[in-house]
Amino acid sequence: MNQLPQEIEDIFQQYSQPDAVFTALMPVLGQILQCDRCFLYLRNPETRFGKVPYCWRRSEDIPEVLDSDWKEEPASLADEDPQFAAALRTEPSIFVEDVETADPKVVNKEFERKEFGHRALIHSHLAQDGKLWGKKL
Repeated sequence: MNQLPQEIEDIFQQYSQPDAVFTALMPVLGQILQCDRCFLYLRNPETRFGKVPYCWRRSEDIPEVLDSDWKEEPASLADEDPQFAAALRTEPSIFVEDVETADPKVVNKEFERKEFGHRALIHSHLAQDGKLWGKKL
């Protein structure tokens, strides 16, 4: 059985409300994963509305993607973003070592540049019962 890092276990022991859990979790995940940015996109699969209520950045130089207002997903999103399309199909999470050299079937390089500005990423899908409820990057 896999065990969570103690820092994450401590968060789950200390907090019970989702807002408090995610607020505490984002910086710890960023540090454990040694990444520049970690954010959570939440969505309602029935309405196709989503938002980014939590975003941690290692420094102010890294673009923030925080957007706490519910917005309808563009109808073209799955066509523009192969990772989002994979998430909608609830396929396994995706690790991209370098957006610039990744397979275009996996990553739309121009979309990633325009929307997020990152070079490497983990596109972690949050799904239940065959429906995408969110993703963490």
